[in-house]
Order: sequence, then C-alpha cells, then structure tokens
Amino acid sequence: MKAIVYDTYGPPDVLRCDEIEKPIPTDDEVLVRVRAASVNPIDWHFMRGAPYVVRMMLGWRKPKVTRLGVDVAGEVEAVGRNVTEFEAGDEAFGSCRGAFAEYVCTAGSALVRKPGGVSFEQAAAVPVAACTVLQCLRDRARLQVGQQVLINGASGGVGTLAVQVAKAFGAEVTGVCSTRNVDMVGSLGADHVIDYAREDFTTGGRRYDVILDLVTNHSLSACRRVLNPGGTYLMIGGADYRLLSLVSVMIQSAALSWFTSQTLGLMLAKLSKQDFVAIAALMEAGKVTPVIDRRYALAEVPDAIRYLEEGHARGKVIITVE
Repeated sequence: MKAIVYDTYGPPDVLRCDEIEKPIPTDDEVLVRVRAASVNPIDWHFMRGAPYVVRMMLGWRKPKVTRLGVDVAGEVEAVGRNVTEFEAGDEAFGSCRGAFAEYVCTAGSALVRKPGGVSFEQAAAVPVAACTVLQCLRDRARLQVGQQVLINGASGGVGTLAVQVAKAFGAEVTGVCSTRNVDMVGSLGADHVIDYAREDFTTGGRRYDVILDLVTNHSLSACRRVLNPGGTYLMIGGADYRLLSLVSVMIQSAALSWFTSQTLGLMLAKLSKQDFVAIAALMEAGKVTPVIDRRYALAEVPDAIRYLEEGHARGKVIITVE
C-alpha cells in the first residue's frame, strides 16, 4: 500500500510517498481503508521536529515514528477479535497514527460511526478540531446560553468549527478574521464579525465571557481588558506555536490566577471518543458543517502541509485517498 513516510526532520520535501506493508489489526484494533484525512498543525510540527520539545517525544536526531496524520475517515475492512461495535463495511471516523496512507490500523475505541449524511471529507475534518473546541467551550469555559464568545482566528480549521459549536450551545458569537473571510465567517452563524485590518477587538466597547485565541496577536493583558470578570481566556496554540509564547502565557496565567476572577490559560486538548460522538451528533443535526478549503491527493501531502504552514487556510485542508 502507499503511505507518506519520512525519516529525518525538515521541510515538506523530507516527505515521500512510498510502498509499505499493509497493516494487520491486533485483537483490539480496526483496519480502515482510508477515504480521507485532514492536515493539522501537529503534522508539520512533527515533520519539522519543532519546537524542540517535540523531539522529547519523537526522537532527538530523527523521528522514531515515521508516519504522519491523525484525523481519519474511511471504511472498516477488518476488525480484531475483541472489537464488537464495528464490522467490515461500516463507515467510521476518528483518530489514528499515520492517517496519510491507503490503510491504517487504530484502536476500536478511537473510532465512531460516520453519520450517513456526512461525507468522508467532512468527517475527516473534525476529530482534532472538535476535541479542541468542545473541551474549550464545554469543559473549560462551561459555556452558557446567551454568553458572549469571541473567537480570534475564526476562519481557520478550529475557528470555523468553534463559531458553529458556540452557536449550537446558544452563545452570541463574535468572530475575528481577515477582510477576505468576513462574509464566510458570517455565513457560519457569527452574530458579529470583526475585520482585524479595520478594528482592534481589544480596544472596542464590547466585553466577552469567553475568548478563544487562535492567533495570539495581542498581549494577554490587552485581551483581559475586554474579558468580563469571571470570564475565560484560552490560548489554543497560536499562529506558529512559538515555545516562548506558550511558556509566557502559562507563567502569566499562573501568576495572575491569584489576583483575578478570570480564568486564563493554554488549551491542549486530548483526543476523546465521547467528543467524536458529540460532534457527530451536531453534524447529523445540521448544526455543524465542516468548512473545507482545499483537497489534495495522497501523493500531494507535502504541498498540503506547505499550504497549511502559510497560515491562510480557510477551514480544513483535506487529503483524499482514492
């Protein structure tokens, strides 16, 4: 079978599409014929081995795990003897290791059934983003109906999903994005859309109960000025995942927590089957429709990651596997 592999850290040119052995599921695994996968920032961080803290997990000089891709959707081809909720022919989505391939094996507990009205591409777009958004809004912020939510970076893969999930939870949503994305963010249901080229949300008169910051182009103190007492500010990675930025927010948040009623912090989501079930229900109900920017073939994964690294993707970048 064909799969994207790499054996050294570096730019997208280190990736290659090779023939490797088709995997065989263990007793607790499912063999999936991949129909679609999506590209996440974690893929290019693993590819580059940056920031260097990533190499503590993957290997200092070269990657121990030579496959990329986390989000997957496809057809179940075979199941291990301990897997009871899937059988051959089922359509499923979820998480795995090495999704950029024709076939993958993953734990049965890492997959859920794909809703019938949702395409493989749409299903592949949501696993990492859905866990991030749900764990931010539902678990950390404890979002309530009628609360004010601001999403800074509302046009990206996580941002477009966050707008829709916040609306599904009954919030009043403000999205911040570039001029070219204003109409798109509004079409997702945002009540207010701020063009950052024309307006700085940290100097406006509106106040928010929850701020999800996906781009970190403002200081923490500036964001706190427009955050209500008792409100929640969560940084989700940032535009380039700079290690110093992450550490700075963590230190500031810990220090300020002693002196403010506001909740401040960095969000690192965990993949969760329960969240896959929750996002599947929202998609099936028509409350969430993943936004897909571009589609690439399996052999074009280097180009897909190169495009995502540029930072201008509108929604998700999808890998389709024929």
